[in-house]
This record gives sequence, C-alpha cells and structure tokens, in this order.
Amino acid sequence: MRRREYLGQLELMVLLAVMRPRGDAYGVLIARDIADKSGREVALASVYAALERLEHKGFLTSSLGQPTAERGGKARTYFKATATGVREAREAHATLLRLSADLPALQVETA
Repeated sequence: MRRREYLGQLELMVLLAVMRPRGDAYGVLIARDIADKSGREVALASVYAALERLEHKGFLTSSLGQPTAERGGKARTYFKATATGVREAREAHATLLRLSADLPALQVETA
C-alpha cells in the first residue's frame, strides 16, 4: 500500500498559488502571489524547495520556457498542478473547513 503524502502549510500555499489561472506559474511569481494573498513574505529558496517536494509527490509538473536575454539566456521553469495535485488541494481545503467548523474562537463577532 502506498504511503499517503500530506501537504505542509507552505506546500499547500505554493500548490494553491500554482493553481491560480494565469498559466505562467514560476518561482518568483508564486512567492509574490503568496505574499500578496497571505501577507506573509516567504523566502524564494523555500518556495523552490516546496516546488521540488510537490513535483516529487506527483502534485506538480514542470517545464522549461524559452531562454530570454533579460535572464542572461536562462529559461524559466514553469509549474502546473496535476489532477492528483488539484485533488489533494481540494481534500486539504475540505479538511480545514471541517476542522474549523463551529469553533467559537473563529466565529466573526458582529456589533
């Protein structure tokens, strides 16, 4: 039986950022998206480490873009969520919703 791969918090944030409907998910853009949406700065090295783990787990695939002069002739690596990755993100989201349902500390107080 295959061991279940669970997502860490940073991995989930990276996977969700990759899934945004831009079609051009690469390291710097993913880090910016996480910072913009969460208010948390993340080290680019941490993002790349999470991308590597997610690809190893089968949740992402990567492909090289065209080399560009602005990058000194280097190509960007673009990432895309696999069907397994999307399913894992859905399961993680549903689990968080179930775990947080009806927790008084998370209820929004109205004045």
